[in-house]
Amino acid sequence: MLSKQWMTIASTSLAPLAWGTTYVVTTKLLPTGRPLLDATVRALPAGLILLFLGRQLPQGIWWWRSFVLGALNIGGFFALLFVAATRLPGGVAATVGAIQPMLVTVLAARLVAERITRLRVISGLLGIVGVILVVNETTGRLDLIGVAAALGAAMLMAIGIVLAKRWGQPANPIVTTSWQLVAGGFILLPMTLGVEGLPSFNSLTSRNVAGYSYLVVVGTVLAYTLWFRGIRRLPVSSVGFLGLLSPCMAVACGWLFLHQVLALGQVMGVIIILGAVLSVNWEAQRRSVRPTRTSMPGECCVSDND
Repeated sequence: MLSKQWMTIASTSLAPLAWGTTYVVTTKLLPTGRPLLDATVRALPAGLILLFLGRQLPQGIWWWRSFVLGALNIGGFFALLFVAATRLPGGVAATVGAIQPMLVTVLAARLVAERITRLRVISGLLGIVGVILVVNETTGRLDLIGVAAALGAAMLMAIGIVLAKRWGQPANPIVTTSWQLVAGGFILLPMTLGVEGLPSFNSLTSRNVAGYSYLVVVGTVLAYTLWFRGIRRLPVSSVGFLGLLSPCMAVACGWLFLHQVLALGQVMGVIIILGAVLSVNWEAQRRSVRPTRTSMPGECCVSDND
């Protein structure tokens, strides 16, 4: 029988797997050329839905903490991702983003006392190699602004993940996730209005509505609630590595729904990524790492002999 921690790892993995379906949903169902609108529709309605379900507003310091986390994990991350996506080939952007687990590992050592181990470093490097093979696009126009935006997006989300762990969660994940999504949505809204504008109601088709509904319910409400639940319960470095599953799902969806050819190198990349993710989480399981719930909320101390 799977341990409770492995069940949490499995449920948290559903978040990056859901995010990996975004490309095929965007390609098949959404209006073209509206990435900021897509991001805003994902964040703000989902946050308001969760806020209605949780029926709880932030208190005290959690007003500014929710804004900071919402800016890092949602608003700033999506905005920089939009810049990277418009200025870089998709494979290059994904490869740059693959450094995120390494960033999380380093930041976790500084902020939540999770020591850096040799296995995590090796797995992080293997994860980058795996993503390069999976996206199958290591060449292309290396626009410096695009590269900086991709690095910035990876850094923002890495900081957001670690701060979410350090600060803890004063309420259940549905509530705390709603605060971040609403904050991030209100950051994205003026960007969308200024850059793209809102579409007319008559221009939206039933396919568009179905696509946005999927992104809101599955890609955001469900995915982000599971993601922040995982951050609450698991070592933050382990959660960071789960993000590598997203490009694997994107390639699988392209093969299944867009009839894209799946190369041998991509299959090898998926195997390498799965090996890296499983190795890091196996180490955490073997060492019986669990987040502490005493003294400083959200802090986690990992004993390590490496």
